[in-house]
Amino acid sequence: MSPATSPTPAPTTVTAEDVDLGTGTLALVRLVPPDGRPPTLGVHTLEALRATLAEVAARAHAGELVAVALTGTTDAFAAGADLDVVATVTDAADARRIAEAGHAVVAALGDLPVPTFALVGGLALGGGLELALACTYRAAAADVRALGLPETQLGLVPGWGGCSLLPRLLGPEAALQVIIDQPPRRALLDAQGALELGLVDTVQRPGEDFLPGALSWVVEVLTGAIEPPRPDRTADAAAWDAAVAARRGAADRRAAGGAPAAARALALVEAARTATRAEAFAAEDDALVELIMSDQLRAGLYAQRLTRRRAKAPTGAPAAELARPVRRIGVIGAGLMASQLALLLASRLRVPVTMRDLDADRAEAGLAAVRAGAAGLARSGRLTPADAEAVVARVHATTDLADLADADLVIEAVFEELDVKRAVFAEVEGVVRPDCILATNTSALSVTAMADALAHPARLVGLHFFNPVAQMPLVEVVRAPRTDDAAYATAFAVAAACRKTAVAVADAPGFVVNRLLVRLLGEVLGACEEGTSLADAERALAPMGLPMGPFPLLQLVGPAVAAHVLHTLRAELGDRYPASPGLDRLVAEGEPLVAFEGRPSASSRVRPEIAGYFGSRPLAEPLDADGVLHRVQEALAQEAGALLADGVVAGPEDVDVAMILGAGWPLHNGGLTPYLDRSGASERVLGRRFLAPGVASLAAAG
Repeated sequence: MSPATSPTPAPTTVTAEDVDLGTGTLALVRLVPPDGRPPTLGVHTLEALRATLAEVAARAHAGELVAVALTGTTDAFAAGADLDVVATVTDAADARRIAEAGHAVVAALGDLPVPTFALVGGLALGGGLELALACTYRAAAADVRALGLPETQLGLVPGWGGCSLLPRLLGPEAALQVIIDQPPRRALLDAQGALELGLVDTVQRPGEDFLPGALSWVVEVLTGAIEPPRPDRTADAAAWDAAVAARRGAADRRAAGGAPAAARALALVEAARTATRAEAFAAEDDALVELIMSDQLRAGLYAQRLTRRRAKAPTGAPAAELARPVRRIGVIGAGLMASQLALLLASRLRVPVTMRDLDADRAEAGLAAVRAGAAGLARSGRLTPADAEAVVARVHATTDLADLADADLVIEAVFEELDVKRAVFAEVEGVVRPDCILATNTSALSVTAMADALAHPARLVGLHFFNPVAQMPLVEVVRAPRTDDAAYATAFAVAAACRKTAVAVADAPGFVVNRLLVRLLGEVLGACEEGTSLADAERALAPMGLPMGPFPLLQLVGPAVAAHVLHTLRAELGDRYPASPGLDRLVAEGEPLVAFEGRPSASSRVRPEIAGYFGSRPLAEPLDADGVLHRVQEALAQEAGALLADGVVAGPEDVDVAMILGAGWPLHNGGLTPYLDRSGASERVLGRRFLAPGVASLAAAG
């Protein structure tokens, strides 16, 4: 049946009631979800809301109402369009009906002859926030933490007025920060941030006190005691053009990488300065229809749902009750990774953490890094000053191994060398209790080999956090053959307490992320050794839409680290991991691959002089950019197939979660395996697709 006409299960309903303000009657329109979830805006809910607004409009025209307010629950205003419906659309006419249904409601709100108020007691995302934008004024509860337009990250545009109404309200620069930039810590606004930006006009008390307080504020606005400012944001054409131009290059690169949504949104915002409402809404309709029908949207929805589901319930995790209590933690090392782990564990688990290093200077440097990290969290508002002080107070540094004697968990974060880690665990085991869990943060080495010399090898487990620890959401939990259920369950419990998504992996070289990522980078380096130009090698992966090209990524990982892991995997897995004498020379001579200041980024340029380091195995006809892409796709298909055949992970969905959350694999690709299915690489290499037809259809693998 058509998704535009088929009823969705238990849709959000719409009610209306009169509220006597003392100065006149306000019609309070509520979005009421049936089951405690946030209100969503399926087609039937939009139709009901439009009908309700028509009734309210008639009363307002008759002089019965002085204002109209729209609200949801105390937890949520509205979560936006019903993506379960959107994901099933296969006909452009149905897609257009969804687009036009949203615009009809937004227009109905905008056309009411009395002031309108959005009373936002909880999250307002996507189409839900666009309903609020259609109102004259907006009030938010002080505890609201999720206001935003995340559509471009999923492969859509804010297509119910967001691309035209928001820049007119905030100005183009602030609007594009919300619509396109979406930096990780500001992708969603809280109430105070929205107030500072001008997205809402007031912040009121939360919970059950929100609605009475918000209605009192409504009275002040209606009586003229408060006049929220509404400057003309369209007057400064130069500022509008500058805000758009500043993002055009990045949006075009995302489009070239298979993610056109940002470029479409940018074009809509650019046109919104002079477009009429009808013109702007018609352009949004066209963009929504095109994007709803795209492979990128279905892939993005697959990736989003998969990562959310696995965050709540990772596959392969043992029963939670098997985990041991973790009341004190030891961290071996006090370097960059160790100090990041200490800060994370102290702040999330709220337990004492002791870092141990070989000398007092290193230990003190690690403690200083924790202090600096906590101060940064306080400056960003992610910790209160008091909480930051409490975190620092929980972390201690020492040179005395005996200070770890009462730890329930000890995690090592020392140099990535097997003999070094073996020696560390041999020392630690002689100090800690027999029931203390030992964990390694190794990124590629054998957990089994580390356990060989232990008296109690069953207590050792892999807990591979990714750098930077605070930002990367993935943890690979590695079970060696002798790891017992208690150690394994404790590792999952620690990952969950750190608010990370855990992927269960068997003990195999490179586990999942590094095995695949180094294979990808190794193939690029191998092509360069065979004579492919640096320009072709860098350009080759652009259609994948990765966050950065191969050479900036190598620099970010660290050339020495990348070379070490490449050598390790080549020794363990064979010659399919290409040797790169050029990378080895660059490491030996301390030469960077790209020009950068601070940290390498996607815009860091490859240094042309490094071309002379490559070419050790020249071919008469080296690969061009298309050839390198083809080579990389087939290499990844081979390696992902080997991971599954060897039982390193339970299924292709685990590969996808790991690459999305651990390597920044783009959501619009739907994960690695649907991308390889769509490219044809999986069938060329393995003779089959990774995903079953039902899953593949959601991932747009057709």
